[in-house]
Amino acid sequence: MHDLATTVRELTERYAARNPTSARLHAERATAMPGGNTRTVLHADPFPLTIARAEGATLTDVDGHLYRDLLGEFTAGLYGHSNPVIAGAIREALADGIAFGAPNEYESGLAAAIVGRFPSIDLVRFCNSGTEANLLAVSLARAATGREGVLVFEGGYHGSMLSFPTAAGSPLNAPFPFIVAPYNDATTARELVQQHAASLACVVVEPLQGSAGAIPGEAAFLGSLRAVTAERDVVLVFDEVMTSRLAPGGAQDLTGVIPDLTALGKYLGGGLTFGAFGGRRDLMDRFDPGRPGSLAHAGTFNNNVLTMAAGLAGLTQVLHREVLDQLNRSGDDLRERLTALGAALELPFQATGVGSLIGLHLAHGPIRRITDTVQTAPATLTALRTLLHLSLLERGYSHARRGFLSLSLPLTPADIDGYVDAVGDVLAAHAGLIRAAFPRR
Repeated sequence: MHDLATTVRELTERYAARNPTSARLHAERATAMPGGNTRTVLHADPFPLTIARAEGATLTDVDGHLYRDLLGEFTAGLYGHSNPVIAGAIREALADGIAFGAPNEYESGLAAAIVGRFPSIDLVRFCNSGTEANLLAVSLARAATGREGVLVFEGGYHGSMLSFPTAAGSPLNAPFPFIVAPYNDATTARELVQQHAASLACVVVEPLQGSAGAIPGEAAFLGSLRAVTAERDVVLVFDEVMTSRLAPGGAQDLTGVIPDLTALGKYLGGGLTFGAFGGRRDLMDRFDPGRPGSLAHAGTFNNNVLTMAAGLAGLTQVLHREVLDQLNRSGDDLRERLTALGAALELPFQATGVGSLIGLHLAHGPIRRITDTVQTAPATLTALRTLLHLSLLERGYSHARRGFLSLSLPLTPADIDGYVDAVGDVLAAHAGLIRAAFPRR
């Protein structure tokens, strides 16, 4: 049996040999973009696949290989790659022109659909990404309270300028005074809010941490945050950029914990560039231009006509409650089946998440925060994730190298069955290498 390094090297060599056009295009991109990349999450060594076309839940790369897409554009691709209703709405809007520099006929309908779905949102404003949505929600909380501090959680990702892979945060983060707490630790979070209440504007939390590995927020943790922030007049911000798809009214509807402000993004634009934030009327009314001393919030493409049309069509014509419920039931079933594979082989392998959001972990359970996901040397964990990713690409299934999946509507039961079988084959083939990488328990 090969050792881990040799196995990964052979898989990488086969990948490179199978994808010469992707390799060439990556090298060409590198002459104009740092590392051939403009979106860090899409990079994977030795180079990422370049996709030529996509239809339904199938990707075709530039070397002609087909993959069933289990990544779903990091949750933005909920509708798949070619939903006819959404494509038709985009074509119809495009026929009437693109950039108006004025309100258009679609935005009020999309705003009303969002307000009607999410319990926390009395009023909403559009922007262009989840990063913007979270930055604007935090900035609104700071302006409304007159305080500066922001409490966040280790492992949280709220966009490229609000990222906390460790307690130190990203060096690109916005220059806010952050307090970083452990996720799913209700006692510590409550103590920190109490301690810093006089200078704390808001608490920002994902009801399920996506980038950290699809780690669900526990009911007691989220409920405690709601109670203590209400008690101390601190704004509670839910980052539902990913989790809004877990129920018709998002994770806040699913958990019954209603924040003061909510940040949205991803699929709600029908697959096009989108962000939004909304919440309590008394907070959002500060953006009313007719109000003395109102807050100004501009953005050339905030109400871009193609996104407004696509988002409206998706929410009102495609994503009915029964459709979304079925998708999330499929995700729950898939997560159980994947975890059962690890248990049957007595491997440190499991799937976490809620509904259609799934994280694969090479780790013993339980997983409650990001520090629980690294139970072997980081280089070894990276090698094992690479092994799993490249092995599944060879079998025609695509997910993020870190092990993130988000299901899309066009996926079929046969697709799911095939993926489970492929994961089972890979785990069985490399069970010895996986076991050897983890301390005995």
